[in-house]
Amino acid sequence: MIRIGIAGYGNLGKGVALAVRKNPDMRLAGVLTRRDPSQLSSSEIGAPVWPLGDAALHAKDIDVLILCGGSATDLPGMTPALARDYHVIDSFDTHASIPDHFAKVDQASTETGHVALISCGWDPGLFSIARLFAQSILPDAENPDSYMFWGPGVSQGHSDAVRRIPGVIDARQYTIPVETAIEEVRNGGYPKFTPRQKHKRVCYVVAEAGADKKSIETAIKEMPNYFSDYDTTVNFVSLEELHEKHRGLPHGGTVIRTGRTGNTEEHRETIEFKLSLDSNPEFTASVLCAYARAVYRLSLRKCFGCKTVFDIAPADLSPLSGEEIRAKLL
Repeated sequence: MIRIGIAGYGNLGKGVALAVRKNPDMRLAGVLTRRDPSQLSSSEIGAPVWPLGDAALHAKDIDVLILCGGSATDLPGMTPALARDYHVIDSFDTHASIPDHFAKVDQASTETGHVALISCGWDPGLFSIARLFAQSILPDAENPDSYMFWGPGVSQGHSDAVRRIPGVIDARQYTIPVETAIEEVRNGGYPKFTPRQKHKRVCYVVAEAGADKKSIETAIKEMPNYFSDYDTTVNFVSLEELHEKHRGLPHGGTVIRTGRTGNTEEHRETIEFKLSLDSNPEFTASVLCAYARAVYRLSLRKCFGCKTVFDIAPADLSPLSGEEIRAKLL
């Protein structure tokens, strides 16, 4: 049994606890939290709960520690720090900062003889692998990159940006791909899209009593880096309606690459990888658990240092033996 630990018990941490139960070769060994451990029920979680500040005391109780903090302020410091005592895995998703994050985690894990896997989930993660496969197999394409479409789903970062506008109590923002753009790519085209042509944004906003809704709507639609480059619809709803109809965290997306093969222009090939998720955190947690198995196996082989999903052999994700994989899946 692989002893799994969780650092951080928000939506993602709770998803990991559920995912561990679905993997017969894993058990939850403990939860590390910045909250008062008495606020979490060990009996409901099914494992002891410890203060994150005491992490070094419990390293021998855990084979792989899954880090469930946020990418903005938690993981940049948390992952290299905990990689000194644990074999770790995180879902760091600030794409532009991944090289710097990798370097810091690699130094910490290599110096102390641990395995660390960063940026694991579905994007970055599974979508990263899809991009690598597609661009390696179809190198002859007018668009050097694969086409990416996100959603339909809730963007937690954009939702938080709306909630920070004065007069807003709560909000959810959905990113929705433009279907005509997806079909144009699927049909073999090589369009150059603006952000507005690829995605639209729909907001559901709960405003304070007496708040100027028109000003709130304008603030949303004109917000740079978030909404100003997109067609955005703002719907004002009650708090009850928001909680009733928009409490879930669905998401997903599509990676598409079209390229040419052979000596002529007539042979065009399309590779597509798609996810449709009812629960973004629960699916991400499921990916993390599969890769935690690989981290554990790398630790047994003493393959220390930082890794990404590109470095992991697919066979190491499966609980099946090599013989079973070849017989059942090849």
